This record gives sequence, structure tokens and C-alpha cells, in this order.
Amino acid sequence: MPRVVMKGAVEQARPQEARARRALAALARAVGTEHVVVDEDALARYGRSTGPADCRPLAVVRPATTEEVQEVVRAAARAGLPLYPIARGKNWGYGDACAPTPGQVIVDLGRMNRIVEVDPELAYCVIEPGVTQGQLCAYLQERGTGLWMDATGAGPDASLVGNTLDRGFGHTPYGDHAANTCGMEVVLADGRVLRTGFGHYAGARATSAYRYGVGPSLDGLFQQSGMGIVTRIGLWLMPAPEACVGYFIRCEDDADLEPMVDALRRLRLHEVLRSAIHVGNDLRVLSGRTRYPWERTGGVTPLPDDVRAALRREHGLGAWNVAGALYGTRECVAAARRVMRRELGRRWRIVFVDERRLGHAERLARLLERVGLGARLRRQVDLGRDVLKVLQGVPTDGALPGACWRVRGPLPPGPIDPLLANAGLLWVSPVAPASGEAAREVMDIVGPTYREHGFEPLVTFTLITPRALCCVTNVSFDRREPEEAARAAACYEALVERLMTRGFIPYRTGPLGFGKLARGSSVFWDVARQLKAALDPDGVMSPGRYDPLHQTR
Repeated sequence: MPRVVMKGAVEQARPQEARARRALAALARAVGTEHVVVDEDALARYGRSTGPADCRPLAVVRPATTEEVQEVVRAAARAGLPLYPIARGKNWGYGDACAPTPGQVIVDLGRMNRIVEVDPELAYCVIEPGVTQGQLCAYLQERGTGLWMDATGAGPDASLVGNTLDRGFGHTPYGDHAANTCGMEVVLADGRVLRTGFGHYAGARATSAYRYGVGPSLDGLFQQSGMGIVTRIGLWLMPAPEACVGYFIRCEDDADLEPMVDALRRLRLHEVLRSAIHVGNDLRVLSGRTRYPWERTGGVTPLPDDVRAALRREHGLGAWNVAGALYGTRECVAAARRVMRRELGRRWRIVFVDERRLGHAERLARLLERVGLGARLRRQVDLGRDVLKVLQGVPTDGALPGACWRVRGPLPPGPIDPLLANAGLLWVSPVAPASGEAAREVMDIVGPTYREHGFEPLVTFTLITPRALCCVTNVSFDRREPEEAARAAACYEALVERLMTRGFIPYRTGPLGFGKLARGSSVFWDVARQLKAALDPDGVMSPGRYDPLHQTR
């Protein structure tokens, strides 16, 4: 049957299409024709997702300067085109490079990759959104700055600014990224440039040293929001410590979770431990080393308990596995080690690791391998070296295989890209008080919900502050399996619903979760929408991003 379209609808669509064409032409004038992408294959690449469904953009524009971003914003505002900025598009599991809804124009800031300033004395940098973790790390090392950055597990090609604006976190004492920003440059919906903190005063001397400035502190408006496009940000860096020693603790019994969390909280509150501490279950660590053993289980899911126990033994893992590091002078680190042994060592074995100890273990592994032994030690050495690098602010690809836990068949060659690997990845990230009781309550929700839907609970608890525990867990699935993808979406829905009902609200989410954030909330999201309307009355900037009322109104 031929498609029937009402005449009025056609007449209404034609002016919209004409405005869109004129807007795209204006974008081309602003950034150059070669930097406005409308090619179908390219749009399909930008629209790929690790979620259950892709989300195709109308176009992609790639500005190179703040001035070009201003022109892009003005052209889009005149045409009513929605814009969705991305930094590097590596926000896997939280939206990737996709807008919340189809048909938006992706503003790819990857060309804005300048390291504007590094101050080795005050230990800060000013960077643009396209600067990657690997790029800044290499810059700091090659110039002998004596400074470390904080890295996440997203790999060397991920954006520092993008992660910071979504309040991501890493591993060192500077692991709370949003808490270590100082000053932003933001292009607003009307094309004006806002500089926060002291940045709006010409010649201000402490712009990158004192984050609040004077008057209202506006930086938070542009984190997890669609109120502007951040084109520059200040980040505080860490002076390279005299000593850095990683520590690993293996908890053999699942019941160790509660006392371990309580003990770590006490050590953090007393500042014996000053950095983020990660407490991962066996499944979380296994997912980074191997993939789901399809042949070993005969295709049965979720992972049978006996296979899980065997894998744990083979890889030398506990039910829960703690990783963190001590930083400071040699005397401070030695004192912290003594306190850790006193407070934790009676119940759990603590392994302290530095470059020297890893070197000894590596030589021993090589000797054992000559006689057909040492495979397990080799795995432990490789894991320890990879973790120690991240604890020292050096980004690696070591955590990326974890995104492919449920992917069937061979992976594409080269570094892991979850999108190319057809990895399904839905993060659920509730925040709890830093207590063992709260951690157990979260697990009592998470574990049964995963089993109910046929998945494994890959879980890490991170003490991001002395008082807050972020539970980072993900539904892992193969996007090529429609039935599994449908179950993954249902599992995600159930997890978020059950956790929020019990008061465990996510610290971060992706498009699939934006509409759920209004649940149980009052006033807050109304005020957020009023602020959004004041800054972006036409709704051009990232419509739907962290705006639950946008999807439910």
C-alpha cells in the first residue's frame, strides 16, 4: 500500500527541512565544509551505542576553536537545531557518542585538543575537551614536569574533560575529578562565552588556583547538564610523590565485604588512606582478564557457581579484591603501611607492590615459565603492573576487555573498542553511605536482580570519599543477540527501580536512565529546568540530557 501523508504534514515538514538545510550550510561556513558530516556511513558510526538501540544524529559538526563553537551555536539557534556536544565519544555504557534522542546535531569537540597551560609550581593545567588521557600523560612525562594526572579505566584515548563533566572518578588522591576542577570556559546558548570562578576578570591571578571566585559558584551548572558547551577547563594535578606503593587485599569469603568496607572507611576518615579505594568482586576482576566461558558452561547462563569458584581459584582471586595505593614521603608511606598491617593484617593478607617488587616477581615468573610453571604468577604480575600504572596516573587499556565479558566469538584485532566488538554495556552506579551494612544491602538487591534476568553481577565498590561508596556495576551482553539485549534492558530497568526505591540513587547515568531521575524527587528538577530555560530558552543545548522532565512531560 502506498504511504499516505496528509497535505498539512508535508507543508509543515518542508519549512523544517529547509531551515535544517540552511542551518547546515551556516555550520559549514563556520567550521568548513569538510567538518560538517552528513555522510550516511559516518552518521551510522556516530549513532552506534553499547545500549540496546542505536541513536542516529542529523549531522556532525567538528569545530576547532571556541569562536567556531560560538558560530555553531548561533547558527543552530536561528534554525532551532538541537546540539549535543561530545568530547571524544568514549562515554561507553553511559551514552557513547549518542544524543538522548535521534535527529540532534553532534558537536564533536575532538579537534579542540590543545593543552593550553601547565603550571609545574602550582600543579594545574588548562585543557580543551579533545585532550585525551594519553596525550596529557605524555605531555607531563616528556617535559619533566614532575606532575601526575589522575586516570580512569577508559583508556588512553578517552577525554579528561568529558569524564570530569560527567563527574567520573579515578584512583589517586585526585580521583574525584569534579572536585579538582578550577575554572571553566563555556559557550552559552546565545553564543556568549562565560568564564567561571575568577576567569571573567581580566588579569586575575588566581583563576586556576581558587575555584570559587567571588559571587555564585556556577561551575556545577555545567556538570551533568545541557546548559552550555564547555570549551576549556582547569584541572589540578598531583605533584609526583616521593613514594607510591600499591596495595592489594584478597577477601576469601563473601561475608568479608561488610567488615572490610567499615575498616577502610575508618582508615580514610583518619587520612591514613587518602585515595580512591576499589573493592571489586571476583566477577569484576575476571571480566577484565577473560570472557564468559561459553564452552565450559555449555552455553548456560548465568555463570554456574561451580564454574565461578573454579575460575576464582585459577586466577588467584578472592570473593572480594581490594586495590589502592599509598602516596607521600617514604616516611609517611612506611607509617601508613604499619597502620594498615595493624588494622587489617590480623584478618586479611595485604600485599604491597612497587616497581621493585614487581621486577622481582617478573624475573621469578620468567624462571618458572622455563619449566612449564609460573602461568598464574605471570597473570598476577601483568595485572599488578597494569593496576600500578593507573594508580600512578598512567592510562592503560587494561580495563577495556571487561566491556566484552558476554561477547561471543573472536574480537576485532587491535585495542578494544566496545562498539566495534558489539559489546552491550549498561552501567548502574548507585551511591551508598560508606558502611558495610549499606554495601550488603546494595548487594542484596543487585545479586538477585542479575540472577533473575540471567546475568552476572560484575560489581566494584569505590570509596570515592571517606563517607561515600559508589557501587559501579554493569549489565554486560552481546548486542547481536536480540533476546539477550531485551533481557539486559529489562534487568537495567529493574536494577534502577529497586535501588532507587531503597534510597540508592545513581551518581551518573546515560540516556536510558535520564527519565528515571525524577522518581522520588521534588522541587530540584523543577528548579533545574527553570535554570535551563533561563540559559537556553529555545532548548537548543543537549535537549533531554540529565533532564527527566523532558522525557516525561
